[in-house]
Amino acid sequence: MVFAAVIGLTATSTRAEISDGAIRIGVMNDQSGLYADLAGEGSVEAARMAVEDFGGTLHGMPIEILSADHQNKPDIGSNIVRQWIDQDGIDVVVDVPTSSVALAVATVTADKDTAFLNNGAGSTRLTNEACQPTTVHYTYDTYALAIGTGGAMVKEGGDSWFFLTADYAFGHSLEQDTSSIVNETGGEVLGAVRHPLSTSDFSSYLLQAQSSGAKIIGLANAGSDTTNAIKQANEFGIVQGGQQLAGLLMFITDIHSLGLDVAQGLVLTTGFYWDMNEETRAFAQRFAARRDGQRPTMIHAGVYSSISNWLKAVEKIKDDSGRASIDQMKMMKINDFFTENGVIREDGRMVHDMYLAKIKSPSESNGAWDYYEILRTIPGDQAYQPLSQSRCRLVNSNGS
Repeated sequence: MVFAAVIGLTATSTRAEISDGAIRIGVMNDQSGLYADLAGEGSVEAARMAVEDFGGTLHGMPIEILSADHQNKPDIGSNIVRQWIDQDGIDVVVDVPTSSVALAVATVTADKDTAFLNNGAGSTRLTNEACQPTTVHYTYDTYALAIGTGGAMVKEGGDSWFFLTADYAFGHSLEQDTSSIVNETGGEVLGAVRHPLSTSDFSSYLLQAQSSGAKIIGLANAGSDTTNAIKQANEFGIVQGGQQLAGLLMFITDIHSLGLDVAQGLVLTTGFYWDMNEETRAFAQRFAARRDGQRPTMIHAGVYSSISNWLKAVEKIKDDSGRASIDQMKMMKINDFFTENGVIREDGRMVHDMYLAKIKSPSESNGAWDYYEILRTIPGDQAYQPLSQSRCRLVNSNGS
C-alpha cells in the first residue's frame, strides 16, 4: 500500500512564480522491502532535515514533503508520480532506488516538466540512453562502483570473475560496467548467473559461482540480496576455500546487519562516509538522534544534499518547474558536507569524489558504525563515465 505523509509550515504569502503557492517534495522509495534500510524512512528523515535547515519556507511559501513506497515496481512508482504531479502538485521527486522504477519515473517527470533528483538507483542508463533534461543522477552509479571496487580488486590479483546478478536494470548495468573494467584492466569474466529480486536462497547460484573457479565472485545486487548472498557464502565456506567476494554495491546498513565478523576485509566503493570529517560527523550525529542511533548511508546524505541544493536553485530563479530548476542546478557548484565542488553535467550526472573503503576487523573498530577504513579517494573526473563516451542526446557531439 502507498503511504503518504505531509509536513509543512504555514505560508505567510504567495508569489506567482512558484506553482500552487507551495513547494512540494515527493520522496519515493522502498519502505518495506529489501532496500528499506539503505533508503526507506531514513531518506524521508533526511528530507525533513533538509527542509528544516532551509527554514521551512521559500519566499514565504511552505515547503511540504510527501512520501510513498513504490514496492520496487515500475508501474506502481510511475502511477504514484503521475498522481503526485496531477493531483498533489509535486514539484520534485527524490530518491527512487530500484533502477527499473527510476527509469520509469524519469520518463514521467520529463513529460510533465517536474524535477527528478535520483539518489537511490544505480543504472548509468539514467545519464545515457534514458537521460532527461529534468533528471539529476546525484549520489552514485554503476560505472563509479565498477571503477572503484572492480578496478581495485583486479589490480590486487583478482583477475578472474563470476557474477551473481540481480535480474533487472540495475544488476544488468552493474555487471556490464564491472565486466568492462575487468576486461580493460587485464582480467577475464568466466560467467554469470542471474537471480530474481528479493532472493532468499542463493545456494544454487553460489554453487555455480564456486564451481567456476573464479578468484572473485562479484555480487551485482544490493540490499538484503547482497547480505543474504554473503551470509550464505560464508556458511558454504566459499571464502575459506580461497575465493573472494566483491560486494559491488554495499551500504553501511548492510555492514551493520552482517556484523564485522562476517564483513571484515570486504572492499566497497561509496560516495559518502559519516566519519570523514567534522561536517560529516555533525550531520550523522543529528541524523542518528532521529533514527535510533543509525548512521546515514550515502543515499540518505545524497537526499539531504540534493534537496538543499535544489531549494537554493528554486530560491534564486523563483521558478519550481522541472527544466528551469535543473538548468539552474547545472550552473551551480555543490559545496556541503556531501561533496566539495560538485558539478552537474549536461547529461544530468552530478560529478563528485567517490571513496574506496575496506571493512575493518572487529579489533580495528572502536564500536558500532565504526566500520570503514578509507583506502583512497577516487576523483570525480575519474569516477564517472567520460562525456566523450556518453550516449545521452543532451550532450554535444564533441563530448564537451
